[in-house]
Amino acid sequence: ISVSKVLPLVCLFRHGTAARAWRTLTTWSPVGAAFNARVHRRLDIFHQNVGLFGVPELSCVEGFEVVQDRALQETQQLVEEACRCPPGVQTVEIFDKLSDSLCRVADMADFIKVAHPDPSYREAAERTCINIGTMVERLNTNVDLCKSLKDLLDNEEIFSKLDPETRRVAELFLFDFEISGIHLDKKKRKEAVNLNVKLLDLSNQFLMSCHMPNRIEKRALPEHIHQHFTKDGNYIQIGGLNADAPDDLVREVAYKVFLYPNENVMHILEELLSCRDKLARLVGYESYAHRALKGTMAKSPGRLYSSEIVSLLTEKDFEMMREMKTKLNPRNPELMPWDHPYFSGVIRAERFNIEPSLYSPYFSLGACMEGLNGLFTQLYGASLLAEQPSVGEVWSEDVRKLVRSHLSNFITNVTCQFALFLQAVVHETEGLLGYIYCDFFYRPDKPHQDCHFTIRGGRQLEDGQYQLPIVVLMLNLPHPTRSAPTLLSPGMMENLFHEMGHAMHSMLGRTRYQHVTGTRCVTDFAEVPSILMEYFATDYRVISQFARHYQTGQPLPQSMVARLCESKKVCGAADTQLQVFYAIMDQVYHGKPQNRSTTDIMIDMQKKYYGLPYVTNTAWQLRFSHLVGYGAKYYSYLMSRAVASMVWKQCFYKDPLNRETGERYRREMLAHGGGKEPMLMVEGMLQKRPSIEDFVNALVSDLDPDFETFIMDSEG
Repeated sequence: ISVSKVLPLVCLFRHGTAARAWRTLTTWSPVGAAFNARVHRRLDIFHQNVGLFGVPELSCVEGFEVVQDRALQETQQLVEEACRCPPGVQTVEIFDKLSDSLCRVADMADFIKVAHPDPSYREAAERTCINIGTMVERLNTNVDLCKSLKDLLDNEEIFSKLDPETRRVAELFLFDFEISGIHLDKKKRKEAVNLNVKLLDLSNQFLMSCHMPNRIEKRALPEHIHQHFTKDGNYIQIGGLNADAPDDLVREVAYKVFLYPNENVMHILEELLSCRDKLARLVGYESYAHRALKGTMAKSPGRLYSSEIVSLLTEKDFEMMREMKTKLNPRNPELMPWDHPYFSGVIRAERFNIEPSLYSPYFSLGACMEGLNGLFTQLYGASLLAEQPSVGEVWSEDVRKLVRSHLSNFITNVTCQFALFLQAVVHETEGLLGYIYCDFFYRPDKPHQDCHFTIRGGRQLEDGQYQLPIVVLMLNLPHPTRSAPTLLSPGMMENLFHEMGHAMHSMLGRTRYQHVTGTRCVTDFAEVPSILMEYFATDYRVISQFARHYQTGQPLPQSMVARLCESKKVCGAADTQLQVFYAIMDQVYHGKPQNRSTTDIMIDMQKKYYGLPYVTNTAWQLRFSHLVGYGAKYYSYLMSRAVASMVWKQCFYKDPLNRETGERYRREMLAHGGGKEPMLMVEGMLQKRPSIEDFVNALVSDLDPDFETFIMDSEG
């Protein structure tokens, strides 16, 4: 990192607290400037290719086989070591090394297979994922390996003396064995392995199909709407729902064509659900949902249900949408599923004048990154530094690299702070928290959804150092233009804060074991830090710290922020009810097998838990990619939102920039990753153990519009 980028950050200490100096800056900070500057292609003919993420072997596509084989060889050595090891803490440490060796390859390959622009890299990464995944399933049915762990857990005298995190990690490793059928006879263990291998293949097939476009002959559609879709000879390709299209017919056509049933994909999904059910029952669970929810905050499927209050509020939202549709299209007033996202947006815009183009000049990418940097500095004493990637380190020239450092370690005088700060960046001393690669700009080959990936988990090393976490954040933001930097809509800004919440979870976690580092925790807790960041993103006290016009430097008016916050609650009940429908449908799919198709189940659940009619010859579930990664756990978004709501209102609402509260949040909830029972972390932060009723009430309370506050702010 260059001195020119370090020095301005260090100068903050010279004038008092970092927070006060940051607020009064009249130019972009180094982080803000780095993200508002255009990326220029570098000529690096004199520098050696360091390989993707600094892994030298990955300077070429053949390197995947090299790192894979090395990991598999190391795995065999560690398995032998674990089987020889007497019961004790060393047993858990060896298991975690084993997990780390495989995850460092598998997680990186899992990212590259969806993000790299070169098909040869994606294909090589895909093969690596399959090979490592197959090895993991074989290890999970290795009787001798399991026995070495079980000997530890069965030795009460030794096990009771282990620290709580080590005991939990040992129990989690044993759980992995149990759900893979380690307790079964040899024939059934082999069946479990084969089912897991088959599930990997089916999952990949289903994920690939979820985003494949459908096509229809041009002559089947009115010519005036052809321009809204991709033309392919005599056909029109439709690769999405076009939910924001003002033309009702465009939305209707997109919905009906994109969601038209594909018999092959239908078979893949039903086979996927059948294999999951067989595996769950084989290893002793009542259903796949029971297996998936073990150890979560929800505990079991029977505790999840819908709220009648939300349903009542949803009817009011749908009525508002019907009125708006009737006003705009009197000849076709019936509210249909393709209308929900569009008219909820129209109502928000009309009632509160929420036009994204009015807000985006205040939300340049640099300003938003500066805001995140300031927020983390004030809450946790952590800062972001932009660092120039080495040749071959990243997969696209648009990718930015961030280093997160912990400022609270740098004490004494200013000169010493500068030396240590620079040393922390270069030599990875204890002041450095980890690395974040930011792949923020739209490319046709990128995944369409904003997401994050853990490339390497943090863990304590034998020499006393800490293995620094590496994560990637992926967004699809517009590229900068000649006249303006990248400008974010309010929704894009909120998504950025959300994804950075995941990164923060990984960066601030300091678990002893990588098996439970950062976001490697139960699913219904993993979304809490990211959703909590959405509350910060819509609080004026936070927004006012960074939202300023990229040309004039003027701050975003408070009345505009008030309108934005209140507009989010409009039609919020309908949005929440839609999530309830998705969550319950997911639970039913993974519950007791039913003698009916996934479409019939979907139709039934939509009628009971959504309220808008089913459209004949559509199969929305075939586009529901979350069934793979969140199978039986889609409810997690709702539960995590409820927890985040409670944490925000009870702890941060009065003062969202309070360092003491930020430190307590880090200590109680972020530091442990999955190394502590999730409800204990929530209880530690809230000073009470919330019930399911508390979760529901938290969701409902977020739907109550504070019109009085809005009117006062608007008039002011």
